[in-house]
Amino acid sequence: MHYGHLRLAAEVRDALSLPEVRLMPAGDPPHRDAPHAPAKDRIAMLDLGVREFPGLVVDTREVAREGKSYTVDTLAELRAEAPARPLALLVGADAFRDLPAWHQWTRLFELAHLIVVPRPDVALDSGLAPALASQWHARATGDPRLLRERIAGSIYIQPVTAQPISATAIRAALARGDARSVEIAGLLPTAVLAYIQTRHLYSRSPNAF
Repeated sequence: MHYGHLRLAAEVRDALSLPEVRLMPAGDPPHRDAPHAPAKDRIAMLDLGVREFPGLVVDTREVAREGKSYTVDTLAELRAEAPARPLALLVGADAFRDLPAWHQWTRLFELAHLIVVPRPDVALDSGLAPALASQWHARATGDPRLLRERIAGSIYIQPVTAQPISATAIRAALARGDARSVEIAGLLPTAVLAYIQTRHLYSRSPNAF
């Protein structure tokens, strides 16, 4: 968890005047390797990180739920808790292009809007899988009011300030014992870095720091 994640979420919240943005650490993600740090540590780091960003909230339901962390199940839970409230899923452009590989992906549009954060190197209006292109042409909108007037079903692009921060590069620096290097300085909250050092997370050995 670094400033790239936090600033992106905060910028989207401010741009769309959202009451809150929930950050959800995954329990057992189906499309990538297991997280590098234990769930309790990832939750603790998020709790520390969101202190600098009013309106960002940590939601631990995916860690608490058994089985794969399918997004459709999470959205179904949130929809059941508030049937009439607009709900939106924030995804990056690369994740959006991969939606057809997600579990029950078409149900996502029944449960929430999709707010897509573009990336300079990822096309959103061409080269989509046919099924996703069909959803795109039917649901894409440039009117943010629809995110409030309807409870689900729209696709909205929200540009954000580029945050060229790599979690992989940060972990690699930590593994080398470079916690105070220029590679890491300013890339994540000080309290989070202190927690990582105290818990010896991402290091090759407890003596790495």
